[in-house]
Amino acid sequence: MSAMTRRAGLAALGLTSVAAGLAAWTRKTSSHADAIDLVRPQADSANSGRPRMDPRERIQRYHLPNVALVTHDGKPVRFYDDLVKGRKVVINFMYTTCADGTCPITTANLVQVQKLLGDRVGRDVFFYSITLSPDQDTPAVLARYARAYNVGPGWTFLTGKPDDIERLRKALGFGYTDPVEDANKTNHVGMVRYGTEPLMIWGMAPGMANPKHLQTILLWEFDRPLPGKTLRAPIA
Repeated sequence: MSAMTRRAGLAALGLTSVAAGLAAWTRKTSSHADAIDLVRPQADSANSGRPRMDPRERIQRYHLPNVALVTHDGKPVRFYDDLVKGRKVVINFMYTTCADGTCPITTANLVQVQKLLGDRVGRDVFFYSITLSPDQDTPAVLARYARAYNVGPGWTFLTGKPDDIERLRKALGFGYTDPVEDANKTNHVGMVRYGTEPLMIWGMAPGMANPKHLQTILLWEFDRPLPGKTLRAPIA
């Protein structure tokens, strides 16, 4: 299937792609079920005697690697510790120079979603756009890109070492099963990953969907209560 056909198909899926994206991520995580218990920590059956990881730790280990990144403001951060842990987040991958127009449309669409969410973005919801071309998209380039789209507070553009970006891309479920297709980085899809990290709730949605539909998708999850939990404030 060609990249454009795949993109068109995903965009047409609308709300149904959310469940599909989450299910695919869960299946990938579950491939480790023989080694890691999904329900509760307990001792390994092997001779190590070490406790198994709890579900939240397990998701972090396999899908939210704590790689080093740099913000469009030039600030060094760790992906999990500084950006995702304890937060409600929206994440996508992009280029500042996108040959087929997917990135500009997705970015412009997410700007509209940001406006619909209002001051929640930067307060209890955080947007992250990660470049797929870290050698070209320096912090200064990403900062210019953000200004060009009038991106508001609470939305951070990120770059880093190519190997770390690649690890993050695959861990977040933005890879293809076909290695040839996956190796072609121009063959990306304008999807967004969203999640409430404390509740271990994660999904995926088409970034080029109607902004109001995207807002609805996000609020379905982001409006869930967090008993006894206060989400972390922005990093100063």
